[in-house]
Amino acid sequence: MIGLGAGASLAAQPAAPSKPATKSTAKPAAQPQNEHAYSTAGSSAAARALAGKPAPVWPVPGPTPLPGSVLPAKRIVAYYGNPFSKRMGVLGEYPKEEMLARLDREVAAWTRADPSTPVQPALHLITTVAQGDSGKDGRYRMRHGDALTERVYGWAKEKNALLFLDVQVGLSTIQQEFPRLEPFLSRPDVHFGMDPEFSMKDGTRPGKKIGTYDAADVNWVIDQLARIVTEHKLPPKILVVHRFTRPMLTNADRIKRDPRVQVVIHMDGWGPPSLKRDSYAAYVYAEPVQFTGFKLFYKNDTRYGGPMMTPAQLLALTPKPLYIQYQ
Repeated sequence: MIGLGAGASLAAQPAAPSKPATKSTAKPAAQPQNEHAYSTAGSSAAARALAGKPAPVWPVPGPTPLPGSVLPAKRIVAYYGNPFSKRMGVLGEYPKEEMLARLDREVAAWTRADPSTPVQPALHLITTVAQGDSGKDGRYRMRHGDALTERVYGWAKEKNALLFLDVQVGLSTIQQEFPRLEPFLSRPDVHFGMDPEFSMKDGTRPGKKIGTYDAADVNWVIDQLARIVTEHKLPPKILVVHRFTRPMLTNADRIKRDPRVQVVIHMDGWGPPSLKRDSYAAYVYAEPVQFTGFKLFYKNDTRYGGPMMTPAQLLALTPKPLYIQYQ
């Protein structure tokens, strides 16, 4: 089956960082209340996405990468999560030194699998976390403070790694959550991630159904990142957009291409390899934007006894993903 996405929110918990629940525990209200509903969704969705349409063009025609661009010259291998939780991802599951050593091993594995593409390590921090409790402002999200970001940024610097700041807006908006992170995004090695799963535009509590962003939201973020690049004379920013269903990202063909911002559409559903490939075909390959990502779950991908996909298997995909995230 393909489960829910990045597997990391506090959606079933009060607004406190100590007791997070995983995304995979939440059954989206927009789907049948049975997680096995995902078991046939992947292949049928792929077939529907590709039927009667011209073959997608990869690599996507677009602006020539500017000096300092990470993609496509390098492949990013990232560890995802939040240090306050062992259940939100591998970044917080292990003590810092062990976590970074594990990341080193994944970087080495990808270097062996594709020696022609240098590997850039990264840490992907969920800095704004969707909540099951409304909180004082009724926004169903918790903002972690600057101290946490600085701590994880320090970890990244130790490994010459990039830092991604990821937001789950709940009943807030990307336009409200982005500005407070601008001081960090003004650094050359800090990038951004936006998670449609917890963007609850209709007012539904996070975790009850899968949320959505439109191309207009993505383009707004692109404009802000491009402005930051220009104002601070930075190398291009990377924007990671999570996706594992079609409604999570509407009007994807309208996402703009700006050489100052490199957009990654990131397939982050979990399940057996065959269905992960189907979802990648349906929601990433079939709707070209710019670059592609693929998430691997150490636990959820193997929870029914199947194997986690290997670097060699991911390198056999079209297009080859250039952003690899481990949870």
